[in-house]
This record gives sequence, structure tokens and C-alpha cells, in this order.
Amino acid sequence: MAIPQLSPEERKAALEKAKAARIKRAEVRDDLKSGKLSLKDVLGMKDDPIVGRMKVSTLIETLPGYGKAKAEKVMKDLQIAESRRLRGLGDRQQAALLERLG
Repeated sequence: MAIPQLSPEERKAALEKAKAARIKRAEVRDDLKSGKLSLKDVLGMKDDPIVGRMKVSTLIETLPGYGKAKAEKVMKDLQIAESRRLRGLGDRQQAALLERLG
């Protein structure tokens, strides 16, 4: 599949949209880290088109006391693929995450 050729205006609009999405995901991670949001709150936002694209591993690494190694172990224990994003979590996986980390 070929990459579409965008006009300068379309490219600028796409870059702005991507920047806004990154900022919103960073705000969610900051709120989770500071305690303003709980894991349950964030998982409840998985239908949001921007938050739903956040990787589960990134979300786990955001939690206090969890780094890359612990996040990988949790994901392996709960049988969640490394590439899984929030919107792709099934009900059982979501419940298992909340039970383990919530």
C-alpha cells in the first residue's frame, strides 16, 4: 500500500492532530501517576479513540513501582500480548488487570 501524498495543509493538520493525541495520552499517564485517576478510570476510557490507542505495557509502566521488567512480567502472567492496546483488551483481561494491579 502506497503512502498517500498530502498537501502541505493536510500534512500540517495531521501533525497537529497527532500532537494533540500524544498530549492527551501524556495527561492521562500523568493523572494516573499522580493519583487523580485510578486504573479503573483509565480502563473505562478505552472506548475513547485517543486513550484506546495507548499500549497496555505503557499504562502498566506508568503505575508507581512498575518499570519495564515488572510490566513485561505482569503482561506475560496475564497472557496479554506485548502489542496489545487498551481498546483491544477483552473483559477477562481487563478484570485480571484490575485484580492484579487495581
